[in-house]
Amino acid sequence: MVAKPTEKELSLVSTPVTDIASAPAQVIRIASSARHRVRTLSIREDLLVLVRRGRKALIAPTGTLSVSKNEVVVLARGTQWDVLNDPADESCYEALALAFSDEPVRAVAAILPPVRDELSAARTMDLDGELSEVIERTALALEAATVSPLLQRHRVIELLLVLGERGVRLKPVEQISWAERIRRLIALRPEEDWRIERLAEVFHTSASTLRRRLAGSGFTLAGLVREVRLETALVLLQSTQRSINDIALHCGWESHSRFSAAFQARWGFAPSVMRQRLAQNGAHLERLA
Repeated sequence: MVAKPTEKELSLVSTPVTDIASAPAQVIRIASSARHRVRTLSIREDLLVLVRRGRKALIAPTGTLSVSKNEVVVLARGTQWDVLNDPADESCYEALALAFSDEPVRAVAAILPPVRDELSAARTMDLDGELSEVIERTALALEAATVSPLLQRHRVIELLLVLGERGVRLKPVEQISWAERIRRLIALRPEEDWRIERLAEVFHTSASTLRRRLAGSGFTLAGLVREVRLETALVLLQSTQRSINDIALHCGWESHSRFSAAFQARWGFAPSVMRQRLAQNGAHLERLA
């Protein structure tokens, strides 16, 4: 029997799809004591990364972009990279990342005068006092349970305005594809047994229509579910202290060995390898959405 959509899922139908994520941005803190490479990482939201220690390399068919200690890189939504995180001459690689939701990006685009050269790939910036302060203030506000959603949004918009005035303009999303709508819904509960009939009911359409829309986008439901689960696992592994078995269960795998095999096939290293590198660094990492 196909599970009925929950009240939370059905509530998404009356919400603009671009606003499914309630937080204006997400904070991810990453540290690793050893050099590692993540293959074909898709950027789902516009992303700012501040490298605190070590260096990062973003590798694309067109070339490699290097980001050193005390540099910032902003990555455009929809781009894909091989990512190399390297402690270099430091004891570990350490970075702070902020992933921006759609709503504040649209709000800032409406405030600033239009430009032709919106960010299409990636842009690096040196870290100065003003930029460092606004990034830290934004991250702390997003991580603090006592800070209101309104103030969190204000901090994120302030940061986006600072970036915009420095020539980094993010392109607002006007329309989300069906594949992205489904991906965002799956990401709410990656452990669920997602069926096309259940998704069709959530989106008030028929299963056959949803299949055609997915096929027209070049995706399958099984492929989307697998990719969301593995991307979620990568973030949780890098930025929380949850056990590998707990992460596997949260991402829909009952078998630890099958999860490890799927993870290594997708990302190029076993989850235990990354967890060992994090443990060696002794960093206490936390991610709040």
